Amino acid sequence: MTTSTASESSAAAPLVDLRALVVAVRRRRRLWCSLALLGLLAGAALAVLRPPPPTAVTKVLVAHKEDQPNDTGTLIRTDVELLGTTRIASRALDSLGSTERPEDFLRDYRGTGLTNNLLLIQVTADTDEQAKARAGALAGAFVADHVRRMRDSAKAEAEALLDQRDRMRDELVRVNASIGNRSPGSDPKGSASIESLFSRRAELTSRIADFDQRAEEARVGTPQLVAGTQIVDAPRAVQHSLPRAAATNAVIGLVLGLVLGLALAAVGTVVADRPVLRREIAANLGASVIGEVRRVSRLPVPPWRRRRTRAARTRLTATLARAVRDSAEPVSLLELGCAHSTSVIALDVARALAAEDPVEIVDGLPGPQLAHRRQEPGDPPVVSGERADALPRQGRRLGVGSVAPGTAWTDLRVLGTQTVLVVRAGHGSAAWLHTVARQLADLGIPVIGVVLVDPDPRDGTDGTLWDGLHTALRGPFKRPARQNGTGQPRTERPSVPAARVPNSDQEAR
Repeated sequence: MTTSTASESSAAAPLVDLRALVVAVRRRRRLWCSLALLGLLAGAALAVLRPPPPTAVTKVLVAHKEDQPNDTGTLIRTDVELLGTTRIASRALDSLGSTERPEDFLRDYRGTGLTNNLLLIQVTADTDEQAKARAGALAGAFVADHVRRMRDSAKAEAEALLDQRDRMRDELVRVNASIGNRSPGSDPKGSASIESLFSRRAELTSRIADFDQRAEEARVGTPQLVAGTQIVDAPRAVQHSLPRAAATNAVIGLVLGLVLGLALAAVGTVVADRPVLRREIAANLGASVIGEVRRVSRLPVPPWRRRRTRAARTRLTATLARAVRDSAEPVSLLELGCAHSTSVIALDVARALAAEDPVEIVDGLPGPQLAHRRQEPGDPPVVSGERADALPRQGRRLGVGSVAPGTAWTDLRVLGTQTVLVVRAGHGSAAWLHTVARQLADLGIPVIGVVLVDPDPRDGTDGTLWDGLHTALRGPFKRPARQNGTGQPRTERPSVPAARVPNSDQEAR
């Protein structure tokens, strides 16, 4: 890939690829499905192992003197806070004859404002009968306290009005005395003074009557508030349904576990930076994806997937056999995260090549996938990597190795001077894929293709770098001239620049 094209691609690359993120999260469905199932079971188990204690509820209608149609619930919230005071709790315990501390009783009940004047009280206890008794005592204590506060407020207001009235009466007595001490005369100034006294007497008389009326209204309003504050719903035990509680808790646990699993999968995907799309893997390795196959499972494959898996493996075997057959240099299969699948692919390719020439497999895998397997009739011989140089070469060799972390890079040329990388999607990080490409370029081992194991079935990206580097990210590999049938160097046809399809992000030759 040219420098300008690489710079343009890097400049246009988003900070977080949503398509890759969705694919990676979907591939980690075992994680979030397991957490969702764990939340489901935990919620159901919590409902069974820790059932709610016996609970009783009651409703109290609370009348306020300051009630307004546009009240936002301030008054009922005040009543809820007053319900949670030790004064009301201690009076309720006194009516029950209990020696429990009010501070401990506060933890067993709570109030909720349903409307501006309706208060719901919930009380828990050891039994249903005890819960109902406590709820009744608590509601009665709250009503008595509310009534007492209303009466004290009305009494204080009436006394203040009557005190104002008495002061007005004393002043009226003084005004009447001043009028009685004046003798009628023709003095204009005296006449004006008498008229002001009469006006003052009339004003005082009116205000005294007003204070009397207001004091009477304050006294009359209190019985209405007292009668309006009452228990409208007698204490009753709350019926508990275990299946319903288990189903509710299970659904809540399922949702919470699913959300937590999806969040962990998304965060882990972004932090780990493990490419899963063909386009990303091909770009990081600098080589084209030439085949895809499902991961070879050690368990039996379901019947509905057996035919497609067999067809994909047949196509991949034919592709790799053709690449190995047309190459004049030894070819190796280097795995990353799929040692078992790579060993199976190597055996399939070796069986396909053995029909024409003798083939032996050079096993450089760290595990016992090839070296300790049971030999079947007709299978090609397997030679370990340490003994490959000591034994005489018989026919074509197909090397199988690994580029996982901890690989001995200098031993890879023994397996083959050209390689096909067999990479499991989502296994290696982008940094390690860059490391693999760089190390292979330093060793002079060109990557002739990438086989993607366990790809995403909905991946629609293009993983073919037609105009990219054919070996690794550091630079193009200079291949030695291949000999034709006459012994002369064969002329290689120059590569043709890619032709881009309009309105498409894929490239075609």
